Amino acid sequence: MSQQADQIRNRRRAFAYPGGRLDKAVKLLAVLLPALVGAIAAVMLIAPLGPRGEVSFLLDRNKVDTAAERLRVDDAMYRGRDNAGRPFSVTAGNAVQRSASVPVVQLSDLTARMLLSGGPAVLTAPAGRFHTNEQQLAVDGTVRFATADGYRMSVRNVSVDLPARTVTGSGGVEGTVPAGTFSANTIRADLDERIVALQGNARLRMVPGLMRAP
Repeated sequence: MSQQADQIRNRRRAFAYPGGRLDKAVKLLAVLLPALVGAIAAVMLIAPLGPRGEVSFLLDRNKVDTAAERLRVDDAMYRGRDNAGRPFSVTAGNAVQRSASVPVVQLSDLTARMLLSGGPAVLTAPAGRFHTNEQQLAVDGTVRFATADGYRMSVRNVSVDLPARTVTGSGGVEGTVPAGTFSANTIRADLDERIVALQGNARLRMVPGLMRAP
């Protein structure tokens, strides 16, 4: 046992002897550790300057292309009230506003529902332009108007004033009413009272038996 203990002490003395393995390991670490710390510090300083996945840039709004359509909505709806406080609504398959400075919305597959003195009525058109400030519909094609009690009217190339419940048109208009067909240079129709006033080359073809509206 004493011989084994002497061997252990000898190995320890040899390991700790000046110039031995321990001394060499300490000297090596004294050089490597400061170098490693310096390398880490250098990486931390340089890393933010290197290229990364994020890209930042400045835009000149005068030179950047903008979308042609400012606003586009599918299944759009607009609600309002007429001059008598009665509600009306305008729905469309899609609505497009080209510019915020121009309060005009392009509509397609549009339907306007309104409440008249005789009950509800529906106005339909394939396409049109809704002027939001005046709450007027400008329709290039055919506008079809129908009331709950069976009154029907269709007219082309007119504007519909929803608050006033009137239809106006110029430059040549034509259409149908329960009594027959008509055409004129200009038209003004009161939807609530069902009065149609024609001016300029006014022509009305009456259908026998249909003189009295439902």
